[in-house]
Amino acid sequence: MPDTHRYTPGTAIAVVVANMVGTGVFTSIGFQILDIKSSFVLLMLWLVGGLMALCGALTYAELASRLPRSGGEYNFLSQLYHPAVGFISGWVSLTVGFAAPTALAAMTFAAYLDSAAGHLLPINRQVAALLLVGVITFVHGRNHKASGGLQNWFTIIKIMLIAVFVIMVTTTVTAPQTVNLLPSAGDGALLVSSAFAVALIYVNYAYTGWNAATYITGEIENPARSVPLVLIGGTAIVIVLYLALNATFLYAVPMSLLEGKLEAGVIVAENTFGPTGAMFMGGILSLLLISTVSAMLMAGPRVLQVMGEDFRLFRLLAVKNAGGVPRRAIYTQGALAVLFILSSTFDSVLVFSGFILGLSSLATVLGVFVLRHREGDGRVPGVRSYRTWAYPLPPLIYSTIMVWTLTFITVNRPVEAGVAGIIIVLGFFSYLLTEKLSRAQENPPTH
Repeated sequence: MPDTHRYTPGTAIAVVVANMVGTGVFTSIGFQILDIKSSFVLLMLWLVGGLMALCGALTYAELASRLPRSGGEYNFLSQLYHPAVGFISGWVSLTVGFAAPTALAAMTFAAYLDSAAGHLLPINRQVAALLLVGVITFVHGRNHKASGGLQNWFTIIKIMLIAVFVIMVTTTVTAPQTVNLLPSAGDGALLVSSAFAVALIYVNYAYTGWNAATYITGEIENPARSVPLVLIGGTAIVIVLYLALNATFLYAVPMSLLEGKLEAGVIVAENTFGPTGAMFMGGILSLLLISTVSAMLMAGPRVLQVMGEDFRLFRLLAVKNAGGVPRRAIYTQGALAVLFILSSTFDSVLVFSGFILGLSSLATVLGVFVLRHREGDGRVPGVRSYRTWAYPLPPLIYSTIMVWTLTFITVNRPVEAGVAGIIIVLGFFSYLLTEKLSRAQENPPTH
C-alpha cells in the first residue's frame, strides 16, 4: 500500500525530468550555430552534456544511497566536508539556485502564454507569472498526494507534447535538411575548440536539474533503493528528449534561419505548420514551463527545511504539517520567487549562477572519493545498496569536464567568476553569523 506521506519513485522521476526540461533546449541552439555549423558537432554537444549529467547522476546516486536525507548538495557537503560548506551551498540554492530560476521560468511562461493567446484575451504577464507561482505554491503546501499529482500530470503532458512536436515536424516538413550522425572533415577540431566549450556551458545549464531528486530524498519511498534509479532513469529520459529535439530542429529548417535566434522552437513550428505555427508553439512552451516551475517549488524548499533542522535560527522553516509537508519552507520559497518577479532584478544573478552551481556540484561529485577514503565502499553483507557503476570513471569524467568549463569561464568571464566568489565569501560570513546567533539563543546571558 503506498505511503501517502511520501512521494512515489514515479513522482521523483517527474521532478528530475521537469527540473531539466525548460526553455533552454528550445532557445540555445541558435547561439550554438553562430560558431558551429556542423550538425554532428551540435548533436555531440547535447550528447556530451548528457553523458556529463549522467556521470554526475551515477555519482550522486551513491551519495544519496549512503547519505539518505533531503537537501541535495547541502546535505552531502555538510556531511562530507564541513557544515560551513553545506551552509554556503544551501544559501546559494536558496537565493540563486531556485528562487531566481523559478521566477524566470514563471515570467517566460507568461510571455509564451501571451504570444499564444494574447490576441484573444489581454494578458498581464506579471500577473500571470504571479498567479502561476501562487497556485503551484499552494498545491505543493497541501499534501504529498496533491503535490505529486500536479507534478506527475504536467510532466506527462510535457513529455507527450515534446514527442508530438518531434513526430509532427519530422513527418510534415517538406524540405528536410541533412543531419550528419557521423563526423565530417574539420569536426574533430571543432570538438576541442573554444566554441565548443562556450556552447557546452549553455548545454550544461539546460541539463541543470539532473540532481533534483536528492533534494526530496527523505520523502521518497525506500530512498536508498529508489533514488539511484530515479536519478539515472530521469537523466536518461532527458538525454533522449534533447537529442530528438535538436535533431528535429536541424532536420526541419536550414541553419541560417536559426542562427543567432532565441526562439528556435517557434521558428521551426512557424516554418513547418504555417502562420499558426508560432502561436501553437507558444502555447506548447507555456504548458511545458508549468511543470518546470512546479518541480523547482517542490525541490527548493527542502533545502530550507533541512537547514531549519540543523540551524536553530531557521528552525521555523523545518516545521511540517500533519501530512509531513514542510509548508512554511514551501511558502517561503514561493514568496522569494514572487519578490524576484516583482523586482525583476534577477537577470544579473543568472549570469553567474551557473558558475556557483557548477562549483557546488563539482565539490559534491569529488565527495564520493572522500566518502570512499573515509568509509570504504560501505557494502554490508545481505543488504542491497547502490554503488557508482564503473567507479571511478563517472566522477572523474564529470569532474574533468566541469573543471574545464569553470576554468574557461574564469579566464573569459572574470567578472562573473569574481561576483560568484564574492557570493561564496558572503555565504561563509553568513554561516559564521548564523552560528554565533544560534549559540546566543542556546546560551542566553544570565542576570
